[in-house]
Amino acid sequence: MSNTQASTAPENTADLEKRAYREGVKACAPTMLGIGAWGMVTGMAMVKTGLTLWQALGMTFLVFAGSAQLASLPLIAANVPVWVVFLTALVVNLRFVIFAAAIAPHFAHLPWHKRLWHGYFNADITMALFPRRFPAETVHKTEGKVGFFNGICYTNWMAWQGGSIIGILLGSQIPESWGIGFAGTLALLAITIPLTVNSAALVGVVVASVVAVAAASLPYRLGLLLAVILGMAAAMVADIWKDKKGKA
Repeated sequence: MSNTQASTAPENTADLEKRAYREGVKACAPTMLGIGAWGMVTGMAMVKTGLTLWQALGMTFLVFAGSAQLASLPLIAANVPVWVVFLTALVVNLRFVIFAAAIAPHFAHLPWHKRLWHGYFNADITMALFPRRFPAETVHKTEGKVGFFNGICYTNWMAWQGGSIIGILLGSQIPESWGIGFAGTLALLAITIPLTVNSAALVGVVVASVVAVAAASLPYRLGLLLAVILGMAAAMVADIWKDKKGKA
């Protein structure tokens, strides 16, 4: 009996992960068109900036960070120092430090190379969907987490890379009058709105939005950097103030 149970347990676990994977794909599927459009816009921007085909493909597969790519491309075109480009991309992607800190405990049982692999695929949409399925109180459970995470991230990755490759290959033939960039904006909104789950997040979004508009005229898209920093700071301050008020 024990041999039978031992032989069927891995199959049951595998079935659970497969079901969780399908759930992740289903949860992410509604955003695929918007993410693909955003990827297409980024692919077009890389080509129009002057990157070669292989440079653009290398950037989309290695960097895989739309906001950082769009923020760094004008700097590359302006021939600014390399350290400025890297610093810009780093600041724009600081949010992933917060995302990783929130999700990492759920994968603490995995070896480091698997965590590194999953980290590459982590995206904004992950933070919008994963905590809904696995809130903080489930941190000690392991069942279904890898499958659900992969279902979200692999779907998002394929949509992004597919759109990006189309933008790279056909960018010069797609008229700007099609307004594809607006579809990318809608995709960002679809990701951002679910993240605004409490007052602290709302404060961060409002502050970042106001700063981004007010500082839009700054060179090298520094307004985006300023918006990210001040938005994150405002959200953290609001969260701390909320905790202190709750304890009072």
